[in-house]
Amino acid sequence: MVGSHSLRIAILATGLVAATDEAAAGEWQGLDPGVRTGPAAAGGPLSGLNPIENGFFLAARARFNEIDSVSGAMPGEAGFGLGPRFNLNSCAGCHAFPAVGGSSPLVNPEIAMATLDGASNAVPSFITPNGPVREVRFVRNPDGTPDGGVHDLFVISGRRDAPGCAIVQPDFNGAVAANNAIFRIPTPVFGLGLVEDTPDSNLVAAKAAGSGLQQSLGIGGHFNMSANDGTITRFGWKAQNKSLMVFAGEAYNVEQGVTNENFPDERETNPNCRYNVTPEDGTVLRVTGSSGSPASDYSSDVVNFAAFARLSAAPTPIPLTATAQMGAQLFMSTGCQGCHIQNQTTGASPYAGYSNATYQPYSDFAVHDMGDRLADGITQGNATGREFRTAPLWGIGQRIFFLHDGRTADLNMAILAHSSRGSEANAVIGNYRRLADQQKRELLVFLRSL
Repeated sequence: MVGSHSLRIAILATGLVAATDEAAAGEWQGLDPGVRTGPAAAGGPLSGLNPIENGFFLAARARFNEIDSVSGAMPGEAGFGLGPRFNLNSCAGCHAFPAVGGSSPLVNPEIAMATLDGASNAVPSFITPNGPVREVRFVRNPDGTPDGGVHDLFVISGRRDAPGCAIVQPDFNGAVAANNAIFRIPTPVFGLGLVEDTPDSNLVAAKAAGSGLQQSLGIGGHFNMSANDGTITRFGWKAQNKSLMVFAGEAYNVEQGVTNENFPDERETNPNCRYNVTPEDGTVLRVTGSSGSPASDYSSDVVNFAAFARLSAAPTPIPLTATAQMGAQLFMSTGCQGCHIQNQTTGASPYAGYSNATYQPYSDFAVHDMGDRLADGITQGNATGREFRTAPLWGIGQRIFFLHDGRTADLNMAILAHSSRGSEANAVIGNYRRLADQQKRELLVFLRSL
C-alpha cells in the first residue's frame, strides 16, 4: 500500500491535481488526509459462501486476472481475442487498486500497452505514467451528430501476433483540441452482487424516504431505465447497464476488443485485422484444464467476470475514530445523504444470509444533474450529458482518483467540483463550504474511513 504522503507527492508531480476553477484552487489546503494505508479492505468473497460458491469466486477471480493477446500464444498472454482496437489487455489491469476488482492504480499500465509485443502506438497526451487509467469517448461525430462511443486508445498494428494489420489510432490530439474528448475511469466491482440483488421497488422506496430532504436542498434526480423492459439500470458512471452480465460483456468487447456472446461483433471492420472466429469468448464445451470449479471451467470469460463481481464482498470500513464520528455527523448535517443514501436492502438472494440484507453503498443509484463543471455531453439511456449516477462511497478511503474522468486525486477538490451552474448539489456544497476547515477535515476523515 502506498503511503498517503508519498502518493500525494507523486500525483502532484504529474500535475493531475489541478484546480477545477480558481475558486476551488484557493480552497485546496491539504484537508484530504489521503489514501488510507494498511491492507486492502476489499477484494475477497462474500462471507458465508459454501465451498462450491467460494471455489467459483476464486476461479472467476483468476479469469479476471487473465492477460489477453491476439492469438493466445504470446508468452504470459494466454487469453486470446485482443483487439483489433483496445485499451488494455486484462480486466485486472484497470480494476487494480486497492485490490483486484478496484479502480485505477497509481502506476498507469496503459503506458506499456502502446508498444507491447511490437505494437506501434503513440501514447495519447491524456494518458500519463502516474495518472488514472482512462478510456476516451468522443462527444460528436465529424458531421456534428452525437457520438458518445468509446474510441479505443490502441491498435494491434505492428504486434508480432497481428501480421498484416495496419489500422491506425484515432486522432486524439485533434479531438482534445476541438474539446470533443471526454474521459472515464474504472468503477470498482466490489459488492456489486448486492446492488444487482436489490429490487427496483427497494431503490425507489429508499430514494422516496429522503424526498423531503432532497426537495429542501434542491435535489431531484431520477433512475436510468432500460428501454427494453422498463426496469432500473444501475451499473456504470451513468447507470447505463442493466446487469453485471451486460456490464462484463460490454467491457470485454469495448475495453479489450474481445467479442463474446453478449457482444459478438468486432468493432473494427478491416478484414486484415480479424484473426479469430467470433465470438472469441463463448461457452466452453470441452474443458482442457481444471480450476477446481466446474462451474467456472464450463463458463465463458464473461460469465466468470460477472461472477467475480457478483460474489465479491463489499468494501469494509474501518472503526470510526472520534474525529471520524464527528465527520459522520457533518456528512448528515450538510445534506450529503440526500444523494449518497447510506443503506440499501437486497431482495431474495441465492446466497445464504443475503436475502433482505441491508448494506451500505452510500448511493441512491439514481442519476442527477451535476451542472456545467462535470457535464460531459454524453447521453446514455435517459441520463443526459449533464447527469451522472451517484457514485457509491463505500471503499472511497482506499481510492486514488475521483470523479468520472479522474481529474483529481484530492477528495476535497472532488467535493467542490460538484458545485457549478445547474448542479443539484449546489446547496449541499454551499453547506460544505461554510464549514470551518477543521470540520471539513473531520468530514473527509469520515469518508476516508469508508
